[in-house]
Amino acid sequence: MSGNGGLTKALDALGDVAVAAGLDRAEARTEGAALAAALAESAPRAPQAWADELDSSVQAFFDAAVRARRWRQSPTTQLGELVAADSVHAPEYARALAEVASAACALGEPTITVVANASVAAAAFLDAAGVRPPAPQVPTPTPGAGEQAGQQAGQRAALTQEEPAAQEPEPPAKTLEELLAELDELTGLTAVKREVHRQAQLLRVEKLRTTAGLRSPALTRHLVFLGNPGTGKTTVARLVAGIYRALGLLSKGQLVEVDRSELVAGYLGQTAIKTQEVVGRAIGGVLFVDEAYSLAGDQYGDEAVDTLVKEMEDHRDDLVVVVAGYPAPMEVFLTSNPGLSSRFRTTITFGDYTDDELVEILVKLATDADYAPAPAFLDRFREILATTPRGEGFGNGRFARNVLEAAIGRHAWRLRDVAEPTLEQLRELLPEDLDDGPDQALPEMEPLPQKEPLPEMEPRDVPVAPETGDVP
Repeated sequence: MSGNGGLTKALDALGDVAVAAGLDRAEARTEGAALAAALAESAPRAPQAWADELDSSVQAFFDAAVRARRWRQSPTTQLGELVAADSVHAPEYARALAEVASAACALGEPTITVVANASVAAAAFLDAAGVRPPAPQVPTPTPGAGEQAGQQAGQRAALTQEEPAAQEPEPPAKTLEELLAELDELTGLTAVKREVHRQAQLLRVEKLRTTAGLRSPALTRHLVFLGNPGTGKTTVARLVAGIYRALGLLSKGQLVEVDRSELVAGYLGQTAIKTQEVVGRAIGGVLFVDEAYSLAGDQYGDEAVDTLVKEMEDHRDDLVVVVAGYPAPMEVFLTSNPGLSSRFRTTITFGDYTDDELVEILVKLATDADYAPAPAFLDRFREILATTPRGEGFGNGRFARNVLEAAIGRHAWRLRDVAEPTLEQLRELLPEDLDDGPDQALPEMEPLPQKEPLPEMEPRDVPVAPETGDVP
């Protein structure tokens, strides 16, 4: 089953909103297409449906999905720019992204996992734009085609309809003690916590010495985070931004997260401008460059690195850069430019989580969302962990989050025939919520009516010039 043009329409609408907001239409459509791929990644036949509808390729689908996975739980790049600029177009752009998420549910054979991904993503977009999303809903199967269409409309409404949130004053900035306590509450990461505490104390004393008129060595504040995906690097970077602000070393303490695609443009010269714009958003806070080693090895990446090094020097008093990625490629990256190794002298290594720590992470995520995993649910999760390979592609905490989101989708589907579930039923996650059963696929959606084929044209004689044989 394909998206029947729904994704194309959603991307066109997203492009219109982007233009009204002063953004580039093509970049917005590319962002939306990547988001749809990330949301529908697990749906059977979704890659081919995506490729057919966008006149692209299956390989492009998977490449886009990898780039956009982080947008399943956080604002996209373009939405982040609008929110940071306090743009009046941010809510409209968030709604357009929610429409894209809804369209992604129709790619291939829709499953509960895809609906859960789309619901979580839409809620994150609307929340970032200051719009209150409703509780996500899952359609209930009924035999009639018309009723199925109504279910699909209800699913779409659950992703896109919302009420304006009441304006609330911004909470006061957290103190150093509060931020360090929040760091200490994270699961695992013992060595990481120790190093961040050490860095905070080192920078605190350096500032006190400077205030007292003492000479202090020039200490670089930029950091290298090494580790596999899902080991808490972004979370710790956000806390570091707050810690540095609390120490008076940064003026704002925001975190701007980017990768190669948000620094590199399509041609030389434009990359420097694009990188400068990204750094401009990060001044006063932390610029977090994920998979930074992807910038090494070509002239476009080299231009971005050269620009980044210059910007780090120009704004050394109010900008911190954190580069992150796998250990081996990061070593190559840091030696690719003479200015990098001298500016990144502190490396923090994030180890993989143990099974016990992953269970703890899942329980915390579930509890924060008002779910109660049953003991048998956790036993089944441990069985899944025991059979899951732990290579570089293993998602660690992200794996636990994805498992939980899929389980929440199956939980909702399990209660489809319960008219008035009890509070316990609404909260309890059972072991069957961790496995796809034969009834987990959503009901088939009615295909759009086929257009009448054009009538065949009668053949006609075409005169040919006798001398040359050419058609006149």
